[in-house]
Amino acid sequence: MIIKYLLLFLFVAVLVYSGYSGMKKTRSVNDFFLGGRGIGPWLSAFAYGTTYFSAVIFIGYAGKVGWGFGMSALWIVVGNTLVGSLLAWAVLARRTRAMTNRLNVMTMPEFLEARYLSKNMKIFSALVIFIFLVPYSASVYMGLSYMFNQIFGVPYIYAALLMCLLTALYLVMGGYRAVAITDVIQGTVMIFGVGMLLYFIVGSPQVGGVAAGIHKLAAISPKLVAPAPSGWLPLVSLLSLVVLTSIGPWGLPQMIQKFYAIKDEKAIRPAMIVATLFALVITLGAYYTGSMTHLFFDKLPLDPSTGKPTPDMLMPILIDSKLPETGAAIILLLVLSASMSTLASLVLVSSSSIAIDLLKTVKPDLEGRQWTMALRLFCLVFIALSLVIALMKPEIILNLMSISWGTVAGVFLAPYVYGLFWKKTTPASAWVGALLGLTISVALSAYFIYVRKDASWIPTIGCLAMLAPLAVVPVVSLFTRPLPEQHLDKVFGGLTAGKDKKSSVSLKVGEERA
Repeated sequence: MIIKYLLLFLFVAVLVYSGYSGMKKTRSVNDFFLGGRGIGPWLSAFAYGTTYFSAVIFIGYAGKVGWGFGMSALWIVVGNTLVGSLLAWAVLARRTRAMTNRLNVMTMPEFLEARYLSKNMKIFSALVIFIFLVPYSASVYMGLSYMFNQIFGVPYIYAALLMCLLTALYLVMGGYRAVAITDVIQGTVMIFGVGMLLYFIVGSPQVGGVAAGIHKLAAISPKLVAPAPSGWLPLVSLLSLVVLTSIGPWGLPQMIQKFYAIKDEKAIRPAMIVATLFALVITLGAYYTGSMTHLFFDKLPLDPSTGKPTPDMLMPILIDSKLPETGAAIILLLVLSASMSTLASLVLVSSSSIAIDLLKTVKPDLEGRQWTMALRLFCLVFIALSLVIALMKPEIILNLMSISWGTVAGVFLAPYVYGLFWKKTTPASAWVGALLGLTISVALSAYFIYVRKDASWIPTIGCLAMLAPLAVVPVVSLFTRPLPEQHLDKVFGGLTAGKDKKSSVSLKVGEERA
């Protein structure tokens, strides 16, 4: 226990110091929210990766998906690595940075307002972000608290309070710069922790090595080692998880923010490589371990708070029982690292939806220092609200959490991506795409959760909420009024629908036209 608490104390000290050092360089809203758009490749890559993968992947998804699909769950590794990381950086990063810099916007709602000349779209987008990311962050608090309870024996309520105070302390002081600095440290801890997790799980008597583990899984059930699930329903379920977790980040504001803040075009390629390798290591470690759970459990363990069987306890119990004390403490830091970064990004993006996007609409005459103070204040409000939800654990909020990823991505993916690359995308089509994604996700999820009593369709609904607007937006654009050419020249500057020119030339041309 002394080693556990010592490691935890060192981790907290690093976070607090990072917040303090970042505070000295934070003088404006741009500094607080985007680090002054001067974040280098390593910091940007780790910020992206640690925001992508939170406690949910280790506590919830790894155990649940691995238990249900066995080795075929590794397709999620392929999707998250190649599509969620590599392609996302290759396709979106350069264009996003150049266009948002030219338009002088800091948030997704601000970008949509500037791109489509619609203040109402900014207000709508800000409300969507705030409403659906609150339960998402609450779920991260819950995952962390379960792990603390299992490893340290700390009661759930105290663990949640600790996470709340720690997030508030280092984020409110240093903003995005502090988050980016600590993300490198947290990402390093995550990589080291995953390596240790694989070492002890693969080397355990129950597994006995990679090849032996596969043979033992096959002895339990050949379906657990099949390259794909048998039957159309399990296959659709797995494909939905792959698509949702791989394409979803392309439309999530907390992920896109990393492209806004990166230093320059030269930093994009190394950041892309580092982020892709990071995704490969983390997802492989999580989902491979999850696929081995059948070798350690005959049935699902019980949730200590409800007494019901749950896959959420597979990984905490496995880590606590199969790793040495020091190893369990390091894995706790792994989960803590993943979650703290995700929490910080969620809090920063969600609070900005109120402080920057909504408050700026109501009180545009506030000065720079006042904006920064308002953003810090709303960060605290968002953290407190998330904590209250995590402590209450009401069923409706937990259901809202389960659909938040698909809903937010469904609202923003099509308007954002088409808005970046296609001049003919119209405001009407962007509205249709956003409302269609929201309606599909919320209406169908409510139907399957409360009428059909079957939440297993949530990932499939999330995929439909993302993909349907991608098909509808270009069609609606062909039949609705386009934006003025003068405005499009300002938005796109020297960028074309094909290959981008060099960012410096594009930015200069855009500034001159603006």
